[in-house]
Amino acid sequence: MFRRLTEPRTTLNPSTMPTPSPTIERVTSVLGSGITWKGNLHGTGGVRIEGTFEGDINLRGILVIGETGRVISDNIRCNIVIVAGAVRSDIVTERLEIRSTGRVWGNVITTAFTTEEGAHMRGQVRMEEHIELGRLPEREPTLSF
Repeated sequence: MFRRLTEPRTTLNPSTMPTPSPTIERVTSVLGSGITWKGNLHGTGGVRIEGTFEGDINLRGILVIGETGRVISDNIRCNIVIVAGAVRSDIVTERLEIRSTGRVWGNVITTAFTTEEGAHMRGQVRMEEHIELGRLPEREPTLSF
């Protein structure tokens, strides 16, 4: 039952294993409540929106739309999107979470989709095995106007 193996064990060589692209799962920038911003957001890092944002969002990292947050956009492309506020946009993401206070109007392409009871979603959801987010920025988040 507990015999010792006589065959040599193979060990994994970390240098030959593929390395996944790092996803930033912490918020490093905040657009506070009471702030309205029109423009585009591109970069690397986590962003939390508690105010109003109008424009396209393209992030390597996490995007959190807080309960007081409002986003109006043609496209949102991020690794992870968490919605507790209101979003009017098409979303391409590896993981989408809509919290109980969250509202989403738009089409979604994702690999993982989670909603809490009370969440609202109007649009189509297309589940894929792998999402190609395209060329995401390699630099820090910047706001352009």
